[in-house]
Amino acid sequence: MEVKETFKRYLDLLAIYAKIDLMWLLRDTKYALAAITADIISNLSMVSGVYLIAIRFGGIGGMSVDEVLFMMAYSTITTGIFILFGSGNNIHISRIIGRGQLEHMFMQPLTLKTQLLTSGFVPFTGSSNFIIGCILLITAINRLQLQITLWWIIQLIIYILATMVIIVARAYLVSSAAFYAPVAAEEISSTAIEGTWQLSTFPLSGMPSFIQLPLLTILPEGLMAWFPSLCLLGKPPLNLTEYYPLAYALALALAASIIFRKGLRYYVQKGSNRYVPYGFRR
Repeated sequence: MEVKETFKRYLDLLAIYAKIDLMWLLRDTKYALAAITADIISNLSMVSGVYLIAIRFGGIGGMSVDEVLFMMAYSTITTGIFILFGSGNNIHISRIIGRGQLEHMFMQPLTLKTQLLTSGFVPFTGSSNFIIGCILLITAINRLQLQITLWWIIQLIIYILATMVIIVARAYLVSSAAFYAPVAAEEISSTAIEGTWQLSTFPLSGMPSFIQLPLLTILPEGLMAWFPSLCLLGKPPLNLTEYYPLAYALALALAASIIFRKGLRYYVQKGSNRYVPYGFRR
């Protein structure tokens, strides 16, 4: 019963944020459409650049043009999910921490976890990239003539979830610095996430191992789209197991959880000497 009530609470909160998003779209449609268009152009420009290179040279590093398109579709879907559920600074958590605004969340009659899970939901103004990614994925599947089974769809969902875990865990891991240095680390999550997107859209196939391995271990850019895409195509790279992204996501999530909780305890005990009212009424 408790699990059912918790799930219902999450759905109710998502519905509230969806309503708020719709109200913004209807109240200021011109500005909302401009923001949606900017998101679409920004993502497509990043994706199309790599795809046009693949067309020009007949592929990249052993990946065919259609395989590159499949990877671009995967990347667009994960970007779309990020925007769809992370537009409330709930993933860019260093902004909330660095501005000394966690107290706003502590005062709410909801747990911090519940607020962070739901506060960034924008289905009306933030779903465009996700929809485009799905269209690109269907196009790539048709061009590659992939045999789609229920297990393949389950694998796709699992890999996308693992990718999102890696993105969120990395953001929270680096954001822990904002507990100790709020001014210097306020935008550290933005730097980490944007850097991930810029590197993750380019295939690592054909690159030397001294470039590939660091981007699969020290930095997770190769796990954002390249590695899971090849696994879904039945071609796990570098003789690594197809479960590697899942193991990496689990390890990174555990590390982020431990370090973030430690930083949060420091924040609760010491407080913050900074407050910036961006996005809040005085």
